[in-house]
Amino acid sequence: MAIQVGVTIDRSSPVPLYHQLAEQLSLAIASGTLQPGDPFENEIALAERLNLSRPTVRRAIQELVNQGLLVRRRGLGTTVANRKVHRRAELTSLYDDLMRVGGRPSTVVLSHEVVCDERVAAALDLPADAELLSIVRLRLSDDRPLAVLRNWLPPALLDVTPAELETEGLYAVLRRRGVRPVVAHQTIGARTPATAERRHLRLRPTEPVLTMTRVAFDAVGSPVEYGDHCYRAQDYSIEVMVDQR
Repeated sequence: MAIQVGVTIDRSSPVPLYHQLAEQLSLAIASGTLQPGDPFENEIALAERLNLSRPTVRRAIQELVNQGLLVRRRGLGTTVANRKVHRRAELTSLYDDLMRVGGRPSTVVLSHEVVCDERVAAALDLPADAELLSIVRLRLSDDRPLAVLRNWLPPALLDVTPAELETEGLYAVLRRRGVRPVVAHQTIGARTPATAERRHLRLRPTEPVLTMTRVAFDAVGSPVEYGDHCYRAQDYSIEVMVDQR
């Protein structure tokens, strides 16, 4: 039997009714009120219960389907999809995102060394011979591999240790040092994984990875990090809000 999620619709709000409904249903999935595989309340019943039109409810449900939160199957109805990480394109860490949705993140540090890299130094507006801390981590969620995270940190952060990175997210480590990224340039893409990435993420040769590169700076323009990450595409998505004001 489908769980009836408590929803409050504010008809005086400028926010469209379908968006209000979609946001509250999305929160119910993220919080665990609705679990993967749970049957979802059908369109007619939901419309009648909330006194909304069927087109409004249909659009809200389609929003969740488009986000990968719900799955429609002919003859079986609509169910909650297997858990994915839905990450907004903002300055958060994957560790924090997993904690927010009730996951159990863990980290294996694959490498941790001081290097010189002209390409990364240029991206961070640093001298070509600047010493950078290069770290590579395997991030897991509920003991399942999710991402290979490569980061380069500026000279001021060479003291970040593997032990810290294994117990909390990179941004939490930086915040404890008073470092807070406020502006960044991110590029999102997809590609075929390298052999090592495929092994770490337990992917078949034909499965792609989602990629994100990020260059971040703090409020005074000092470099914070350069990141080059790849994720299991079937377990991960990135949401982007477009505001045309």
